[in-house]
Amino acid sequence: MSNMRGRPVKMFTELIVLLGVIGLSYGAIQRPDYDDTPNPEFLNPSWMASIPDDQPLSEVTMPGTHNTMALFGGVYAECQTWSLASQLQAGVRFLDVRVRHVKGNLTIHHGVSYQRAHFGHVLEGVADFLQEFPSETVLMRLKEEYSETYDIYGAVVNYIHRYAHWDLLWHSRLVPTMGEARGKLIILQDFSGPDLGMRYGSLDIADDWKVPTLVHVEEKWQSVHGHLEAAPAGNKAQIFLTFSSGAGVFAFPRAIAQRINAQLYDYLSAKTDLNQRLGIICMDFPAAPMIQMIIDFQLKEVTKKRRDFNPVLSKGSLKYTFPPQWKKMRKHLNINV
Repeated sequence: MSNMRGRPVKMFTELIVLLGVIGLSYGAIQRPDYDDTPNPEFLNPSWMASIPDDQPLSEVTMPGTHNTMALFGGVYAECQTWSLASQLQAGVRFLDVRVRHVKGNLTIHHGVSYQRAHFGHVLEGVADFLQEFPSETVLMRLKEEYSETYDIYGAVVNYIHRYAHWDLLWHSRLVPTMGEARGKLIILQDFSGPDLGMRYGSLDIADDWKVPTLVHVEEKWQSVHGHLEAAPAGNKAQIFLTFSSGAGVFAFPRAIAQRINAQLYDYLSAKTDLNQRLGIICMDFPAAPMIQMIIDFQLKEVTKKRRDFNPVLSKGSLKYTFPPQWKKMRKHLNINV
């Protein structure tokens, strides 16, 4: 009987939370951890230039976006507000791309929601970016969505030849070094067929995306936290991938991101040892300061190596320059959402 009495109270609590989120999630927000405005606050297009050529890509910490092209379709479908070009120039290096396959055509979808683009647009965007910034590499998880042909390999190859070029790709299942990866698109193949690049399933992945209601946000955070804690001591030959994104019938992507991103930002801010491998951190609605913070885990390690190699460098010469508003934004870190 006590369980019966408690159930209506829980349902009422969830309803109140849900109604609150409906009001919360409309209108653009730009915080240090979360940004659903049209443009990043600042850009970081060539941050990989400082990574040593001999460093394996599995030891690089990098920001990524979940459902990278999901900019349309309402609150249940939208996961980003920045264009592909803006995401890449802001520093995002892992893309999560979903294609619907119909008679050889590959349109971009998030579930039922068509994203006003096709796979060729993604390839052109990545190729243009890597041509302008050849020091960088882009990893792309590619899978079929909202169709069940289980046979997209031929169409993918056709699109690569039409909208990019074959040599743009890293053609190996092996994890490349940074030097080998520069200027390359690394397809993380989440579909059957001959090898185009690395296999998505070869990564160490935490993607507990089902968050039924906002009451379950803490369970989602524990999944994110646990995988990030495991990454520094994990297999250095394996790429770690942690999705902070989530959604459910009563918890759409914006609502989850507004909460999880804040906890992720706090977690990263509190880490005292920046010389750690965290792997790929894949987010909905990341903000430029959050992206910069993730990048810093890599750059601090590189800075240490450079200082050891060339002791003539002063500490002042190794400091990074942040926009003037950075210090101001840090004061607003603990935002109640």
